[in-house]
Amino acid sequence: MYSMDDTRNHKFLLILGDLLCILIAYISAFYIRYLDFPDRNWEAFISLLPWILLIGLFFISVYELYSLDRKHTFSDIVRKILVATALMTFLTMAASYLFREFAMPRSVVLIASVFTVFLMVAFKVLYLKVTRGNKIGKVLLVGDGENTSKLLRKIRHPMLKGTAVRHVSEHIPIEELNYSLCEVDFVVLAPNISKEKKSQIIYYAMEQNIVVYVIPELYELLLQKSTTSPMEDTLVMGVRPFLLTWDKVFVKRVFDILSAVVLLITASPALLITALMVKLEDPKADIIYSQERLGKNNRPFTIYKFRSMIQGAEKTTGPVLAASDDKRITKVGRLIRATRLDELPQLFNVLKGDMSLVGPRPEREFFIRELTERYFHYGYRNRVKPGITGYAQVMGKYTTDAEDKLRFDLYYIRNYSLWLDIIIILKTCLVIFDKTKSEGAEENQEESTERPEEKKKEDTSGRKNSSLNF
Repeated sequence: MYSMDDTRNHKFLLILGDLLCILIAYISAFYIRYLDFPDRNWEAFISLLPWILLIGLFFISVYELYSLDRKHTFSDIVRKILVATALMTFLTMAASYLFREFAMPRSVVLIASVFTVFLMVAFKVLYLKVTRGNKIGKVLLVGDGENTSKLLRKIRHPMLKGTAVRHVSEHIPIEELNYSLCEVDFVVLAPNISKEKKSQIIYYAMEQNIVVYVIPELYELLLQKSTTSPMEDTLVMGVRPFLLTWDKVFVKRVFDILSAVVLLITASPALLITALMVKLEDPKADIIYSQERLGKNNRPFTIYKFRSMIQGAEKTTGPVLAASDDKRITKVGRLIRATRLDELPQLFNVLKGDMSLVGPRPEREFFIRELTERYFHYGYRNRVKPGITGYAQVMGKYTTDAEDKLRFDLYYIRNYSLWLDIIIILKTCLVIFDKTKSEGAEENQEESTERPEEKKKEDTSGRKNSSLNF
């Protein structure tokens, strides 16, 4: 049976192994480049080594390279390592300039980055083969209803080769349930389990040192970050209003302005080239698409994007979901959708103050009203400015349904910090290269439980209503 200590041990070993891969990559790069270790260059490397390892540790943590339970495919592992290594290389070169270690050869840094990718991939593949072996994780899923079928597809046991899942109803006798708990490594509780049964399972699992995964009710997310204080001889818990304090709003706005200015300057060539491509493909059509969305406190604003469909794509058909092979998407539109370049004009929305870099994705009034009727807490996500990217976008997928995305959005608002914004922005770099984050397979559309507002929609101007980031 696996415990929390096992998970921590795996995490420590993976982080240590990745840092050793970085160190070996640089030593190998020096030898490949010079067939020796020149004193002046080697001294510059030694001076930078603590920063190189610190930068490596930072991106290992940001992209969770120590966690192999969420991404199981080889391509997923490689994608995360490639993005992390590219950013490590950039910051390492910047650090060499900052600390005036000009003797650190750029060629060595580039060669080391290539070696780092190969070494880290090889290390993780070998580690998984050694630690997983033929072990099978045993998971007990407790619950009833349609949510359990979705959970069965999502459950994956950390660090093990496969997962043996046993599903039982919450209505079985507690004695029989306790007996089943003794035979598993993890327990997953489906939503809508009664509070009494949920408490019984959690208490018993804690006694048996078994980890329990609970899908929180939406109101439970509102209780996060609550304060405790004594009221005479009674302990009380204070629940804060669901919004950002004035100091957090100020810090977030300053960060948005500075970041948007830097991004607009650095992305200006991409903006100009994209605008030129859109215009050349159809000189009579608009370059920029605009649509009214609801922002903070449900105030309407106009969102800007590059047009990726033919002009007036839905004048005769009305709103139609965009398919992966939709004929209305232009050739240029298909390219800028895949690379998220169509979202870049929203940086002007950030400068105007309508949007933030990070926040819940903005939606149309019709869908917000509809979802608010279905989910009482949905209106809380509009207590902050909408974002170009968001926690739901980096943690969820295209097929993630509205309720699960709402959980991520509410968690973000309640746990907002400048550091969390930075982490989400860095993870957005990974999302850009993950097609599953933006497009759903056509064969899965019929069985998808997500509502229409979670898919890409077209308005009468022929532009999608994307819920993704740039």
